[in-house]
Amino acid sequence: MAASTLTDTLLDSSLPIVSDSGALASVANRSQPRPPTLQPAALTGPGTSAVCALHGPDTTIQVQGSRWKPIACVVLVELFKTGNILLGKVVVDGGMFVFSLLCYRSILGAFFILPFALLLESGKWKELDKHALGWLFVNAFVGYSLPMALYYNGLHDTTASYGVIFSSLTPLFTFVLSIFLGMENLHLKSKEGSAKVVGALVCFGGALLISLYNGKELHLWSPVIEGITKSSNGVVGGHHHLRGTLLLLGECICYAFSYPVLVKVLKVYPWKHWSSVLTCVLGGLQTCAIGIIMRRDKLAWQVGWNIQLLTIVYSATLGTAAKYWLNLYAVEKRGPVFPPMFNTLSVVFTMVLGALLLGESLTVGSLLGSAVVFSGLYMYLYGKAKELHVKTTSGSSNEKLQVQPTQLKV
Repeated sequence: MAASTLTDTLLDSSLPIVSDSGALASVANRSQPRPPTLQPAALTGPGTSAVCALHGPDTTIQVQGSRWKPIACVVLVELFKTGNILLGKVVVDGGMFVFSLLCYRSILGAFFILPFALLLESGKWKELDKHALGWLFVNAFVGYSLPMALYYNGLHDTTASYGVIFSSLTPLFTFVLSIFLGMENLHLKSKEGSAKVVGALVCFGGALLISLYNGKELHLWSPVIEGITKSSNGVVGGHHHLRGTLLLLGECICYAFSYPVLVKVLKVYPWKHWSSVLTCVLGGLQTCAIGIIMRRDKLAWQVGWNIQLLTIVYSATLGTAAKYWLNLYAVEKRGPVFPPMFNTLSVVFTMVLGALLLGESLTVGSLLGSAVVFSGLYMYLYGKAKELHVKTTSGSSNEKLQVQPTQLKV
């Protein structure tokens, strides 16, 4: 059986291993050693209200649901993501040590996901061996510790809206990486392949426009939240624009490289709930160790009853556990391409609320670049949706399509 592409694994996902930064870092939809069975033509179509991606060796189960519930779920996910970004911007600009934030939120997030692992995958932790633990450690570093550290430092040097735009480019970086690794074919002669390639190029063009062109600044409101650290020129945060851009690009590249690692994790340890818990724990231990090496003073690790504690609790509950299950529900009801279609909402929410609450100025360049990025992203998602539709409808109508993670020789 031919293996699916890496971007299939990215889009055919329901549960984030570590949820954050606006990027949709996800686990492939497997909780059993055998792959789930998908009903052909269940992923697309104007009247589709269900996707058959539930687990079972040889069974196909349709999950029916009302049309508005999946939409409400993904809108809430984008709102929670916006809250994560804005709170993160406030605390890092206020001087909170980035690695203490990452350590606390990761460990706390593991506790909130643990009950689901105990209930739904009871006893599966016993199957964990040293080989799987090693891959989980690598996944935690490449998929959480390193990219999140780059993200928050990049967020400190730029703005919340700037950071969320770059995070939305992660699927495109993954697509490009999969081409270089020989895991995805371009298929330029097909409409689906052409749409994906053109969409990727348009997105990168929009990102360059945002990075290189500012234009006129639009100051809409005075900030509601006062007391944010400002630089000597009065701008929120450090605003080392070039450095922040490079850090955010590094975050996207790290997430792109994390998906081949994630595929390997799913091969050696396919239990996604326990994988999520263990990745959170290992990510917390990694960021704790790195943080202690960088700063050993107790002040860097102290958290009072203030917005720092609120940020940690929020990111662990709504930003990790709630997003975890809302994404699962939306994917099961409407298919793997459905949640990414709403990624632009978090960009809009962040721009508006960042200007309203934090006093961030909007520029003509950021607005134009965002529009270009949105256009390219939807072109890419359109091509991906059509590609999935072709795969599910190819062959006999009685055949069942099985989706497996890409097999990597590493």
